[in-house]
Amino acid sequence: MSAVAPVPARHKNVNRAEVCDQNFIEFVRDWNGQMRQRPAADEAVLPGSLCTAEDFKALFESQLISRHLDLMARVLRVKQKVFYTIGSSGHEGNAMVARLTRHTDPAFLHYRSGGFMAERFRKLPGMDPIMDSALSFAASKDDPASGGRHKVWGSKPLWVLPQTSTIASHLPKALGTAVAIEQARRIGHRLPVPDDSIAICSFGDASANHATAQTAFNTAQWTAYQKLPAPVLYVCEDNGIGISVKTPSDWIAASFSGRRDLDYFYANGLDLAEGYEQVARAVYHCRTTRRPTFLHLRTTRIMGHAGTDFEIEWRSVEELMAVEATDPLLRSAAIALESGLYSKEALLAQYESVRQRCFAAAEEADRRPKLTDLAEVVAPLAPYHPEQVNAEARRADYAEKRLAVFGGEGKLPEKQAPRHLAIQINNALHDLFCKYPETLLFGEDVAQKGGVYTVTKGLHKAFKGNRVFNTLLDETMILGLAQGYANMGMLPLPEIQYLAYFHNACDQIRGEACSLQFFSNGQYRNPMLMRIASLGYQKGFGGHFHNDTSITALRDIPGLVVGCPSRGDDAAMMLRTLAALAKVDGRVCAFLEPIALYMTKDLYEAGDGQWLTAYPSPEQHMALGEERVYEPDARDLVIFCYGNTVPMSLRAAKALEKSRGWSTRVVDLRWLQPLNETAIAQHAGECARIVVADEGRRSAGVGEGIITAVVEAGYGAKPLRRVVGVDTYTPLAGAAFLVLPSDEDIIAAAESLG
Repeated sequence: MSAVAPVPARHKNVNRAEVCDQNFIEFVRDWNGQMRQRPAADEAVLPGSLCTAEDFKALFESQLISRHLDLMARVLRVKQKVFYTIGSSGHEGNAMVARLTRHTDPAFLHYRSGGFMAERFRKLPGMDPIMDSALSFAASKDDPASGGRHKVWGSKPLWVLPQTSTIASHLPKALGTAVAIEQARRIGHRLPVPDDSIAICSFGDASANHATAQTAFNTAQWTAYQKLPAPVLYVCEDNGIGISVKTPSDWIAASFSGRRDLDYFYANGLDLAEGYEQVARAVYHCRTTRRPTFLHLRTTRIMGHAGTDFEIEWRSVEELMAVEATDPLLRSAAIALESGLYSKEALLAQYESVRQRCFAAAEEADRRPKLTDLAEVVAPLAPYHPEQVNAEARRADYAEKRLAVFGGEGKLPEKQAPRHLAIQINNALHDLFCKYPETLLFGEDVAQKGGVYTVTKGLHKAFKGNRVFNTLLDETMILGLAQGYANMGMLPLPEIQYLAYFHNACDQIRGEACSLQFFSNGQYRNPMLMRIASLGYQKGFGGHFHNDTSITALRDIPGLVVGCPSRGDDAAMMLRTLAALAKVDGRVCAFLEPIALYMTKDLYEAGDGQWLTAYPSPEQHMALGEERVYEPDARDLVIFCYGNTVPMSLRAAKALEKSRGWSTRVVDLRWLQPLNETAIAQHAGECARIVVADEGRRSAGVGEGIITAVVEAGYGAKPLRRVVGVDTYTPLAGAAFLVLPSDEDIIAAAESLG
């Protein structure tokens, strides 16, 4: 039985970055292979390779830049000069993807994309990947990607849309962008990128298992199955491990190589000479066939998940050494020497030169200014230019198109008798489609059927299937598509069929759509107007999933605008304002449509028709935050409300006038995020008593924000009550009205104030 060779002391070093660094130096110093005749720039770097000597030299330098940025980050993190250590070591082969694609191919990147970024920087002269990356590592406000808000791989001129430490949440919007590239041709929209662009999306093998990734793959297949073009290149960088959980051997190939309508390619990302042609085939296939393409790129992971991941504590030295032996930079060094492109001395000199450049850039970045002012930090999160927004909302220069769509002057909606909420939303959507030819409306059942509640009825007939279309039943992808269309300059109006269904896909808005302006320092934006059938009080239908009142999940998303109308004229004007916010300021907006009020015609008694409203003419709009006030001179009581609680509060006010003789001011807030705290304070200050009618649950609704505004304005000592739903799911049928606020609850709360 042979003895096991002892592990050299150097390899027991807990600092694996130092080990990998020394491994490269020793590998080059001790190399004793046979050197070939130096190839010309346009000749194969090694016989049989598609990678030329020129290609290889560029790729190898990009690999070195990526590696030394990692090494620099590990050293300077302990000195508090660098604030991010998730590295790209072992993944440097993704530089091949960058070299073989264009800088105008929108890219949504895995966080181990240092090689890709270094190589893409070559596409435009005068750009410095080392300095730009160092500024990002140092959280300097001079960072051109995020302005110091996060370490991201991103670049506006290079069409790399910034991602944070994503798992798989960027895959749906990458597919959405690919679909949008093709959709533009069908609607006559001019793209900001070439017509034959592809969308690139990279991720790890562990991330491929995530539900968000799987929904993106499924939708890609669903799209291709119907022969709809979707030129997305999914790059799975398979290093065999997710932090500490190993991927089963050959799992990615077994899972993806046989999928119908997701075309599979494999490439060795550890070997530039071998892998280059394999990557080139995948890129060419995606660009020419316009089909979703899955590139399985073999990588490895050395130096651990991040600087805080001390693998030596949970992996044996022998296992670590075996992984480190697959370091792609060792193979690249061998190619560099064998091809005759470098001598040992020249190779080590370049290695050290890149190291010095990275450390020099890091020291310079450390001296650059940081974000120290709160206003500066949040500036790109929620831009708002009220004069421009209001002017855009009022703009009504599409009269001829309206006449054609509505069928003549006499059929314009403002010429018709007052109608209910659903009809006026429908009219407003027709108007938006006339005003903005880049508008798209999509979701489940929205096309020929016109939506579950017929709110989108007629749009498909008027504007055809290229602009109004059904999607598969998948809210995550609906919102991923919306982001893709927005990325390509369109105005998407995604519909989420019920508020309860939004929660399945919340992170597409929270983590992706609303964060883009913030993490790109305002350079990228994805404007959209998301419509959601919402709230409770559906009589005889639904239970919880059709009577969801969880508005808090939306109000907690930074930068999101949330509007909720209670009547048709308000809805039309709010939609104009929300569309203007999207167009002018790139805002992501949510429009909550109270289902129970869609068809409501009466207010106080059957047949009175007092909840029908006239359609406001196209130049009429509503400023963001503007409330509607009923009985503005009333002083005895103010009721703050929204949505379904507005007609309830008006009925309660009438009853209180009769029983107590009180004059009651009813304030329909209409805008739930941001709340108009100034208006709330004004009304609270002018009235003797305060009731907050909140349809949300006691533990989390809108009422907390209203009461906070009252208290912080100094009116907390006034008699105040909150009427709110019970902390439970909404049950079926009549039992629903036991857990939701009622007219009687509002009356009782007011009377308890004395």
